[in-house]
Amino acid sequence: MFDYSLVHWISFFTVSLLLHLSPGPDMVFIIGQTIKGGRAKGFSAMGGIWMGAACHAVVAAFGLSAVLMTSATAFLVLKWVGAVYLVWLGVQAVRSKGSSFLQIDTLSPTSVSNNWSIFQQGLMVSLLNPKVAIFFMAFLPQFVVPGAGPTSAQLLLHGFLVVLIAGVVEPPIIVLADRIAGRFRESLKFGLWLDRCLGCMLIGLGVKLATSER
Repeated sequence: MFDYSLVHWISFFTVSLLLHLSPGPDMVFIIGQTIKGGRAKGFSAMGGIWMGAACHAVVAAFGLSAVLMTSATAFLVLKWVGAVYLVWLGVQAVRSKGSSFLQIDTLSPTSVSNNWSIFQQGLMVSLLNPKVAIFFMAFLPQFVVPGAGPTSAQLLLHGFLVVLIAGVVEPPIIVLADRIAGRFRESLKFGLWLDRCLGCMLIGLGVKLATSER
């Protein structure tokens, strides 16, 4: 079971790494939260995104994502819910006064609560993106090998490996973004500018999602 060639794994890991490096709502959200609140918030955002991706992997493994590929109504509903959510997050950032970028005690109850809220937001950003679901459904079957095990098990294995590969790409980006932003985080003016930029990017991604096709 799960008997794959070296070429299989090289192809899979190479493509997965390249896909993780491509920009999208997930990466924008993770970097934005890191710049705003430091590593703790960046890793909280990453954890939420990972959880959402893992859910998509499970759904794809058992064929439920096919509904989004065959049902225009299901795709349309999820697409608009996701787009509205991204735009809402963007508007919240644009309307902020930049104070969210000021350094706070990472062990305070308020900070822990904020980290949990960011985790939930990351989860929703991932879950409400129908393109993530369709990606798993379209990408994973290409690496199913006849005779290597049950199809659902192979899909599940590769789906979770896609999530784990993010662990190679995203943590270093979070650390780098935190170091770059750390020098400016005490500046309210800089925080205000960054909040506006993050908000505009999230709104833009929401609009892009709303106008996307299956």
